[in-house]
Amino acid sequence: MASTPPEPTNVLVHPLVVRVTHWINALAILIMIGSGWRIYNNVPIFSSIEFPLWATLGGDPDLTYARNSDVGFSNALLWHLAGMWLFAVNGLIVISYGILSGRFFRRLFPIRPREVTATIGDTLRFKLAHDDLTTYNAVQKILYLGVLCAMVLAAISGLALWKPVQFQGLITLFQSFQGARLVHFLCMSAIALFLVVHVMLALLVPRTLLSMINGKVRAPLRIPVEAGE
Repeated sequence: MASTPPEPTNVLVHPLVVRVTHWINALAILIMIGSGWRIYNNVPIFSSIEFPLWATLGGDPDLTYARNSDVGFSNALLWHLAGMWLFAVNGLIVISYGILSGRFFRRLFPIRPREVTATIGDTLRFKLAHDDLTTYNAVQKILYLGVLCAMVLAAISGLALWKPVQFQGLITLFQSFQGARLVHFLCMSAIALFLVVHVMLALLVPRTLLSMINGKVRAPLRIPVEAGE
């Protein structure tokens, strides 16, 4: 006789520390992207790329001012540094908790090539299931690992740009000050692209957004809950 599948119940997937740091991280990243775009406009890396002032943070109160106004640049730099400290302190908490609690290893590993190809195939056929929100599929694992690496590299290149004399070794690592700027810009672009995809998926599957607010999702009892709940 076939066994009766367990009844779904509320399962904790995001402990309080994960939810709080998630939203703080989102705020810090938005501050740094908005102010970073304004700083970038002051001396663009690519002449064909410039961000509209309305999308930046710390720009000129009067949008008719020139793009390289010292007032806008100074304000944006202050915002960027504030966001940097918020991001750095919050990031240390996220990484420490993720490693010490084992959450990173449980949620992001293992990544099997066969699962990656299968998930990509399901996505292209619009058959990707979102029934079990307690686990990440292979593509999600790669994306989360990728954005974590981009954030770490953005922080390292940001240190080089902030204190190029004190962190001369980092400047050498990136070949030059402009090399560090390029790496910082590319990491920012990768993080911004991830945010767009992340928000779109949250809107398509609202339960993921709710779970990051109350921490819980409906799942079978057999699904292990987060440690320390």
